[in-house]
Amino acid sequence: MSKVIVVGGGAAGMMAAYAAAMVGHSVTLLEQNEKLGKKIYITGKGRCNFTNASELDEIMKAVVTNPKFLYSAFYTFSNDAVMDFFESNGMPYKVERGNRVFPVSDHSSDVIKTLEKVLRSQGVKICLHTKVKKVLCDNHTISGVLLDGGETLQADNVVIATGGRSYITTGSTGDGYQFANELGHHVVPQHPALVPLVTKEDYIVQMQGLSLKNVTLTVKKGKKTLYHEFGEMLFTHFGVSGPLVLSASSLLTKELPGELEGYIDLKPVLSDEQLDQRLLREISQHPKGHIKSILQQLLPSKMIPIMIHLSGISQEKSMCDLTKEERSALIPLLKHFPFTIVAARGYHEAIITQGGVDVKQVDPSTMESKLVKGLFFAGEVLDLDAVTGGYNLQIAWSTGYLAGINTI
Repeated sequence: MSKVIVVGGGAAGMMAAYAAAMVGHSVTLLEQNEKLGKKIYITGKGRCNFTNASELDEIMKAVVTNPKFLYSAFYTFSNDAVMDFFESNGMPYKVERGNRVFPVSDHSSDVIKTLEKVLRSQGVKICLHTKVKKVLCDNHTISGVLLDGGETLQADNVVIATGGRSYITTGSTGDGYQFANELGHHVVPQHPALVPLVTKEDYIVQMQGLSLKNVTLTVKKGKKTLYHEFGEMLFTHFGVSGPLVLSASSLLTKELPGELEGYIDLKPVLSDEQLDQRLLREISQHPKGHIKSILQQLLPSKMIPIMIHLSGISQEKSMCDLTKEERSALIPLLKHFPFTIVAARGYHEAIITQGGVDVKQVDPSTMESKLVKGLFFAGEVLDLDAVTGGYNLQIAWSTGYLAGINTI
């Protein structure tokens, strides 16, 4: 039985500690916060979308950075295995739209409680308020950790599961990158991901608080389409947010700051011709109505003044006086409502971090470092990330489990 130290009590760290204890090791879990899983508490607006119930090939497609690295991890501890793990340990789950999986209770705290219960049952020693200053190695082999207070803890294996830089208030300070770098690893530069985006136009800010459902968001750089998906989004006091935007950000942040063209198809199930026929029908039924009253049948009220302004049509104009050219000006706005993305928000609003420990220096079948024997990495500290939908937590569970069972 060897001594295993897991640094970081988030999703990946807790799962790594459980898995290492399950295969018979003496495990100590070190967490600098006052409680475990602090970031899990706030995921999914406090509901915790802890995995996704799609087929594994679909989950692989949702991974933005280094998906091939995750084959072994995903197949060793799959999304089905994660769901079974929580259910068999007393936490029933439910599957919602987009195959997102949540606790039946809608309480993220139940995820934490379940993990704490299995950690206790496996005899894992949990040390809170315990900050690691340095990971120690001798002749390219792990020997232990040095704590902030000067104490040294001996270990045969160390799992670094310290997370990224997002949500700094939860303790994500980037320490793991420093540990990895000090031990000779290349760390890919980081930036915020799954993060709201800042826009240029005043009219976007004027619609703050408005949520759009069943729309298609397209983002382009010149002629190149960078993102194109159907879903929900939200206007804010600085730009845009919501599920579509957050997922888009993971593909866009490398292009920012800069200027990217965004377009919203407000009526994606209707073609230009069908939309024109719909307008003609509304005009024929309400010939004395003004453009505002007609657009009320098509758009949220907050959007109508903006649409009228962009179309250049007088809001006092009766629909029977609307020219073909004026009607034609509305169609592109309804199908390609334009705005300009200029920047991403910071780590304080980012759900995850892109970048991290270079996976080329990590064995994908074990999560062990190729440079230091007995050193393992798991979760967000690695250069791995995915779009929204429970995929990032699946990465944490899978890499944590794989690291834990391979400690020797």
